[in-house]
Amino acid sequence: MANLDKDGTIFVGKSIKPEVLTLAFANRHGLITGATGTGKTVTLQVLAEGLSRAGVSVFAADVKGDLSGVSEVGEAKEAFVARAKSLGFDYEPDQFPVVFWDLFGEQGHPVRATISEVGPLLLSRLMDLNDVQEGVLNVCFRVADEQGLPILDLKDLRAMLAFISDHAAELTVQYGNVSKATVGTIQRQLLVLENQGGNKFFSEPALALKDFIRTDRDGRGFINILAADRLMANPRLYATFLLWLLSELFEELPEVGDQPKPKLCFFFDEAHLLFTDAPKALLDKIEQVVRLIRSKGVGVYFVTQNPLDVPDKVLTQLGNRVQHALRAFTPRDQKAVKAAAETFRPNPKLDTAKIIMELGKGEALVSFLEGNGTPSMVERCMVRPPSARLGPITPDERKALIAESPVKGKYDQTVDSESAYELLQKRLHSGAAGGPIVAPQGPGGAEQAPQPSGLGAIWSTIGSALGDIFGTTRPRRTRLSTGQVIAREVTRSVSNRVAGQIAADIGKSIGGKMGSSVGRAIVRGTMGGILRR
Repeated sequence: MANLDKDGTIFVGKSIKPEVLTLAFANRHGLITGATGTGKTVTLQVLAEGLSRAGVSVFAADVKGDLSGVSEVGEAKEAFVARAKSLGFDYEPDQFPVVFWDLFGEQGHPVRATISEVGPLLLSRLMDLNDVQEGVLNVCFRVADEQGLPILDLKDLRAMLAFISDHAAELTVQYGNVSKATVGTIQRQLLVLENQGGNKFFSEPALALKDFIRTDRDGRGFINILAADRLMANPRLYATFLLWLLSELFEELPEVGDQPKPKLCFFFDEAHLLFTDAPKALLDKIEQVVRLIRSKGVGVYFVTQNPLDVPDKVLTQLGNRVQHALRAFTPRDQKAVKAAAETFRPNPKLDTAKIIMELGKGEALVSFLEGNGTPSMVERCMVRPPSARLGPITPDERKALIAESPVKGKYDQTVDSESAYELLQKRLHSGAAGGPIVAPQGPGGAEQAPQPSGLGAIWSTIGSALGDIFGTTRPRRTRLSTGQVIAREVTRSVSNRVAGQIAADIGKSIGGKMGSSVGRAIVRGTMGGILRR
């Protein structure tokens, strides 16, 4: 079957002609929709296999465990062999390189991030904090930055919240009201988050995204599978984690423009969870990320039941479409089918709305980008059978693959670095923890001179930090870089429009690696705005 994927395309199936996904357009994103049991997971597996053959890495959340079979050789089942014959080729079983991941570390390598990397705004959404509580959490992070107290895990954050509660009177004068009652509410929400397994996710060693992008000896891209069956018990954590992962890819990967093939394709199953009850500001920022991340060489594919689950602003960014059957037994269902049909480029030979309800198992309506990047007319297509096993693997097979993983041993043991909790404990034992909050310390322990405010502070900070930023990156357990502090000042001090102009001016004024570093920092600050309600 591998010889069907040629000339920079992935063979997906056949209508009146071969239906292919062009690799050069795979970073223009896509959508896989259909009712439960109509074949969405099979289509996802077919696309993942084709991308892997082409040397493109894949990340996919496996909500039901079915996708894990891509790691094992497929079976020449009679139905698969017959379908392959009808599509004009002989069925050939195959298997693909896979790395398993799991937030809880049970069905794959642990996925971890530090509290500082996730940031206060994303954390506020995860804990469902209101505006006042979110403000106090921002004060907590700001004080930690200024005091050189890295917040890596939940115990660090709990210690910092206790610290600002003890100094609430001083902080209220400097940052606005910091209520001990509000701090107590945040502490209770942290307990809920910890009970949901947050203490396993917020720790070190933190995930290095480069481990998602790799090929095996044969040049095949690794398929990274996130075990999400248990994670789905907390839909907010699931959606927030994947949104954080997208923002990290957006921040860390360099600009590459349109390439012959993407670096990574990201499949977001149960995508409606990302958009449910999302405020307008969040939807605007998700649209921005989806639109811009393609220039980083990343394609994003949403998998859900109906195209209407995805907001119009995001839907217009999804150029490659696969629509499986929808059932319409009520007027409301019929309206949804009609709306789904209208998302395709019309084909005068097909009644799209009628066919959506008639599609059989293994069939789909497809429209892929072609030519100069325009969507093809919708066609009724028989999707090819997957080459690897269809269905979940056994626990023993999963265990054996984890033992042979290319990242074996890198993430398996938790590391507890010296951070805010330990540093505050040292202050407590030395009798300094209860003292006043001091000004940020400069080199040699001397207090820094008063700094100008507003835009003057931004430019002054850039000028004084050239040597620190140029050619360096911040270790995970150290305080924020100057560039990241600048980003926070920008997003706090000025309107979004003015902040965008400042970011553009900084990018034009500072060249080379340093400019890239500051630009990425500002992007991180902007991504924080995703979660502001």
